[in-house]
Amino acid sequence: MDTLQQPNDARILRKQANWEDLYFYQKSVVLYQMTFVFTQRFLTRGDRTIDQMVQAARSGKQNIVEGSADGVTSTEMELKLLNVARSSIKELKEDYEDFLVSRHLTRWMPGHARYDGMLKFCRQHNKLEDYEVFFHQWTAEEMSNIALTLCHMVDKMMTTYQKQLEATFIQEGGIKERMTAARLGYRTNQREEIERLKRELKAAYRRITELEERLKERN
Repeated sequence: MDTLQQPNDARILRKQANWEDLYFYQKSVVLYQMTFVFTQRFLTRGDRTIDQMVQAARSGKQNIVEGSADGVTSTEMELKLLNVARSSIKELKEDYEDFLVSRHLTRWMPGHARYDGMLKFCRQHNKLEDYEVFFHQWTAEEMSNIALTLCHMVDKMMTTYQKQLEATFIQEGGIKERMTAARLGYRTNQREEIERLKRELKAAYRRITELEERLKERN
């Protein structure tokens, strides 16, 4: 008899998302690398804001990775870590906004001559190589506005992603619920297999009886 298999719909471990393919992760990598260069170019050595901005950018990126890895066993933990990532990105956004205000630089808003072009560029490009060629060409104002746009996009994308995770959590539950479903599914499958074998055995007995009757008639 074949070994009883776990039903396909009773998976305990969730399939891990490939975070490198997530657009908001790719943009978070850009933010981290760009922030590192930005702080080296435009902030004075010894300024505590340097560490704060770099660490906030790194935290945003790293918590996406850790959340995706932990999501295999715990959707709840993934959601928590993604919230940490979003908080870090919002902190970074505040620092870039403060930089513009304190240096009397312009925040590009809708209607600004550069706004639409900046928005189009950030929407169409996710990979680091698309941005880093400009890291030492952009002015502080340009770099800050690009970073702010990326912060907004990352946060918005993560919000949508979290809603999808929440819907999955409601439907499938956490690992405890999936383990229970797997056990119930296994037991159901086992009972069905036993009933099938009983039916086959009864049919075999009937067939044997029929053959015995025929043999008696011939003799």
